[in-house]
Amino acid sequence: MLLAAVGVATAIAVHAAVPAVPKLTAAVVLGMAAAHLPGLRPVVRGVARSGLSTAGKRLMRLGIVLLGLKLSLDDVFGLGWATVAMVLTVVAATFAGTLWLGRRLGLPGDQPLLVATGYSICGASAIGAVSQAAGSEEEDVASSVALVTLCGTLAIAVLPLLQHPLGLGELEFGRWVGASVHDVGQVVATAQTGGPGALREAVLVKLMRVVLLAPLVAGVAVTVRRNARTARRAGANGAACADRTAGTDGTAKTGSRPPIVPLFVAGFLAMIVLRTTGVLPERALTLAGDAQELLLAAALFGLGSAVHLPTMAKTGGRIALLGLGSWVVVAGVSYAGVLLTT
Repeated sequence: MLLAAVGVATAIAVHAAVPAVPKLTAAVVLGMAAAHLPGLRPVVRGVARSGLSTAGKRLMRLGIVLLGLKLSLDDVFGLGWATVAMVLTVVAATFAGTLWLGRRLGLPGDQPLLVATGYSICGASAIGAVSQAAGSEEEDVASSVALVTLCGTLAIAVLPLLQHPLGLGELEFGRWVGASVHDVGQVVATAQTGGPGALREAVLVKLMRVVLLAPLVAGVAVTVRRNARTARRAGANGAACADRTAGTDGTAKTGSRPPIVPLFVAGFLAMIVLRTTGVLPERALTLAGDAQELLLAAALFGLGSAVHLPTMAKTGGRIALLGLGSWVVVAGVSYAGVLLTT
């Protein structure tokens, strides 16, 4: 956590020296640099790993909760049913397209399923949830997380460069980012380059995708159990399939399922309601905004430090091709959806 604080202070200094570089973007890049510098690499991969992981997860969620104070119910209702339909279409098309392409490329194990989940829902956290429901091999999980994390981090640099060539205004750019970028933190880092309006729209659209994680995990768990029962009835590899869907006590892995609505999403929605009431003074909102930015910067530093480029190099050309193809699908479908709904 101390290393994350140093990273935030350095990101603030970089922004002060070069105002064109946003603090959150600088935090991600500094985290990646710390993970690969010879002097810092052993610390980042060793004693600091637990704290950086906590920053990347818990501080990110706290930052997102406080981000709700920048929104009101009028903003939420302003999205409309057309945007909800667009998000559902993007998630379905990305998941189905990535899964199909991964199988066509002959990727082993659950890699097609995990990459499809990460791209369509919310990056590494979605991969972790689905891998537990599916009983995926650790090697499949590691390669999928590395690919999705790297591609999502690259989006922070690539998508802002495409905003003006694609003719996207602040609102349209935010919705495009929210519908196409993988992780919540990556969405925040990318969208904030387009302004506060883009950030607001991106987070709202992104959280619609996050909520879809629970039904997806439930669907995967049901499918795996059904396949296991079918295999047992056929008498082929029954014990192996049962082990794949059961815990050490012989029961299904249900304890690791996410809640219907993640707690930080509930907190985010509660802050929106609180802001709508108008009971908070402007000073409190300003302080909350400052705290939110510091929390997100620390979280993004931790997120950047989790990217391991040598791991990516070992995953092979086929999974890299899958990542590129899926990136084209999610960006293309979401771009078309934004044009049709705004």
